[in-house]
Amino acid sequence: MKRKSFLQQSAVFSAASFLTFNSNAFSRSIFNGLASYGNDNFYQLFKNPSNIYRPFVRWWWNGNKIERAELARELKLLKDAGIGGVEICPISFPSNTDNMGIRSVEWLSEEWIDLLKFTLEEAKRLDMTCDLLAGTGFPFGAEFLEGEERAQVVVVAVKKLQGPLKTEISLFDLLKEADPATLSPYSGRKPEILEVNIVPDPLISINQIKNVTSKISDNVLKVDLPEGKFAVHALVKIDGFMKVIQGAPGGSGPVLNHYNEKAVQKYLNKITGSIQDRIGPLAGSIRSFFVDSLEMEGANWTGDMRLEFQKRRGYDLYPYLPFLLFKTGRMGNTTDLNYNVKTSPEMERMLSRMRYDFEYTKAELFRERFSNNFSKWCTDNKIKSRAQAYGRGHFPLEGSFGIDIPEGETWMKYGIGEEISEKDFTKYPWHLGRGNTMINKYVSSAAHLKGKKLVSSEELTNTDMVFNESLELFKIAGDQSTISGITHPIFHGFNYSPKNAAFPGWITYGGYFNEQNTMWPYFKHYTDYRARQSALLQQCTFFADIAIMAPTGDMWSEVGAQMEPFPYRVTPSYQLLIWESIHQNGNACDYVSEQIIADADFKNGWMNYGSRKYHTLFLIEVKSILPQTAKKIYDFVKAGGRVFCIEAYPQQSLGWFNHKQNDLEVQKWITELKKYPKQFIYLAKPASNFKDWYKSVQNDYNIKPYVKIAAPNTFVTQVRYQSDDAEVFIINNSSSHNSIDFDATFLPEITDKRQAWIWDAANGNKFKLNLKDRNFKIKLFPADSKIIVFNQDKDGENWQPVPEIPNHALSLKSAWQMKLKHMDGTSRNEEMLKLTDLKDIPHLVHFAGTVSYKYVLELSNATDFSYLDLGKVSGISTLLVNGQTLDVSWYGRRAYLIKNLLKAGTNQIEVKVTTVMVNYMKSLTENATAQYWTNNKGKEQPLQSMGLIGPVNLF
Repeated sequence: MKRKSFLQQSAVFSAASFLTFNSNAFSRSIFNGLASYGNDNFYQLFKNPSNIYRPFVRWWWNGNKIERAELARELKLLKDAGIGGVEICPISFPSNTDNMGIRSVEWLSEEWIDLLKFTLEEAKRLDMTCDLLAGTGFPFGAEFLEGEERAQVVVVAVKKLQGPLKTEISLFDLLKEADPATLSPYSGRKPEILEVNIVPDPLISINQIKNVTSKISDNVLKVDLPEGKFAVHALVKIDGFMKVIQGAPGGSGPVLNHYNEKAVQKYLNKITGSIQDRIGPLAGSIRSFFVDSLEMEGANWTGDMRLEFQKRRGYDLYPYLPFLLFKTGRMGNTTDLNYNVKTSPEMERMLSRMRYDFEYTKAELFRERFSNNFSKWCTDNKIKSRAQAYGRGHFPLEGSFGIDIPEGETWMKYGIGEEISEKDFTKYPWHLGRGNTMINKYVSSAAHLKGKKLVSSEELTNTDMVFNESLELFKIAGDQSTISGITHPIFHGFNYSPKNAAFPGWITYGGYFNEQNTMWPYFKHYTDYRARQSALLQQCTFFADIAIMAPTGDMWSEVGAQMEPFPYRVTPSYQLLIWESIHQNGNACDYVSEQIIADADFKNGWMNYGSRKYHTLFLIEVKSILPQTAKKIYDFVKAGGRVFCIEAYPQQSLGWFNHKQNDLEVQKWITELKKYPKQFIYLAKPASNFKDWYKSVQNDYNIKPYVKIAAPNTFVTQVRYQSDDAEVFIINNSSSHNSIDFDATFLPEITDKRQAWIWDAANGNKFKLNLKDRNFKIKLFPADSKIIVFNQDKDGENWQPVPEIPNHALSLKSAWQMKLKHMDGTSRNEEMLKLTDLKDIPHLVHFAGTVSYKYVLELSNATDFSYLDLGKVSGISTLLVNGQTLDVSWYGRRAYLIKNLLKAGTNQIEVKVTTVMVNYMKSLTENATAQYWTNNKGKEQPLQSMGLIGPVNLF
């Protein structure tokens, strides 16, 4: 890559960076990379990535029980493990852990700020980058917020009754019924009954509602109902209804009202004012301020909400508001669609339109009053913004547009790497089998649409698999994250925990990134792997020429906005299978929205938005759109573009105001579009097997893949990136067990006048690929991935993959001598006549540590053997042949090149396997922390396989 191109394409480089090269580890690292690599050394940046490309960690300051010596020790520990930066995240102290008598330091106190300064200086000394959470816990909030500055929610209480009936209902009962299922209720919250109505069931007209608020006396409502079905219906507003989840001392008060602009500005300025008044500007020491999960538990109100709604939507929301709301559960998710009274079909259609208007208005206000102010605050302080800009009632795509570093989420869950049916995949709430959440593709698409190459992820979030930190599972989940468009992981997380804390240390959340973890000595293998991927991808542009649009408007109308990235309902449930199938079949796509289509222009069959170009648009069960969107889709088709309507044609407009005229306008454009049957096409979704369905769509409609995959597989996915003079492909097998034959043919424009290479992110090596007829065939082993680069380089070593095990291989079947070194410091020797999973041996089932397997092998024909395949290994393996140590193997196929290491006569093979901890932790019945994460209800973990299982073959 030429130097000019490199400078232009660096995801994190800007002119402003020159101002802080000497003081900012983030900028200095970039400068060092530029200065060192010079011209045409794209590969060198990949092989030896700068610290800024290394994974970061979320660093939980547990209870703010922080001390200088420990802060310095932990930073050094992280640096040595290959971590390039930290996200400083004050959080509450774990309840089941001994605090060792260490006192808490209050957030934003002078002492806390001095400790922050020390941390920033120490990180700078280590050439590490720091991000800072703009608060404690999540979402934002603090004790200093008052009155209207605190989050508000409007909810309904419905008590269904059968008349004739005379009864009394206390306001206490109505308030209790309305009380939302908030994870973290604030003790100072103030409920207020706005109105109480008697509502017939079913409700035909709004005029049937009888307001009985004035009939409340002494906190009791007397009810006198005629014959029939009715409901007592209360609309309740709760001020300051929730406190910060997991807030640290000083920041554990009520949640901020994100819809109140003055409150937002007061909150943010309090942070920078307190810190910078004491230690000076943070620019140069902090890369970014961070917004964590917008888990606002359904907050939906502010003092001028009614006025703003009427101004923006053209009518008064208030009379209809009680009937737009559903019963909600944790995170404000819709849990009961039938909680309210039944309504006539005509009224339900009206309410659905109004519900969309309410959700859209909330999203607008959130963006204007919180997101835009947060971004401006960061800019004013010369610090980048980084945010998980999604949640319940926020724009899933556009929410990330104004953020410098948009962020998604990737979770560790049982099911990753396993065979998962499409039916199970679409169940609430986890999308089993995937580490990347549904929001990642939205976040990365938003970044692509705005020309951003740095896309971070809260990565390896772990609340179900704690102490089961397998580097192989990390790789599978991480590779899925990369496939979804993430270019930089921020691991979740690293707990501030003194070295002498009681085993296993302080753990607020899972992800046992700790020096006492059995995998910790090997963790740098994984951080190196991810650093190389990040360094490569942040120099390139994600390729996509297909756009997809989900029915967000229809979802908001029908069930309300859902909590991203884990909505109670996905609309439609198969939505994610569409983009996955496109990539599994050699194409690539971005999400778009009505706003994107409205702002796009069309020429020669392409939809153009900034630098992005799409020749095809998939509408996924989109039934309702704005008239202007319908017109723009017509313009796209008329210009030669193609639109596929899956399961539905758009048929009506969104929202209530002037909807009849808007419906006619939409229908007019859809009628015009249907005059282009070869370009405006209805597709029925398949009953199953979306992968093959999309392949048939490719064939039937001549959608040309840039890489034609002979036999697509749901486990195998690819993405394509481009630089000025290189094409980059990542091909990933996300199965823990299956080896998959991959046969792909690249387009001539990719391969012509370029050499193909395999770049190995695990070790930084590269090998020349000699493709015949542009075809690439390989067996992808479990957890395998390949980076293929096409560029102008010519000279290099040819790729020689380890061959498959032949039938005549020599199997090492006789006794193995074992030495088991338990992590508790004990050891024992055993003989194993047949290699067996340690979890199946009763007296070893709770082992955790390193097992050394030794095998004595007599050979007369040593030169006949070049490879040793260990078969199945559960753990991290190291092979020694006649005392010579080979590379650590931590994922996938454990096969080694051992040519010239064997000798005639007696040979000693030694395999060291380091296991996960979970089986041991399950056995520690007196350890509250161990039991909480492995055996408690809802967190019960199964026993895990351990050790060398084989068969071991020499060939």
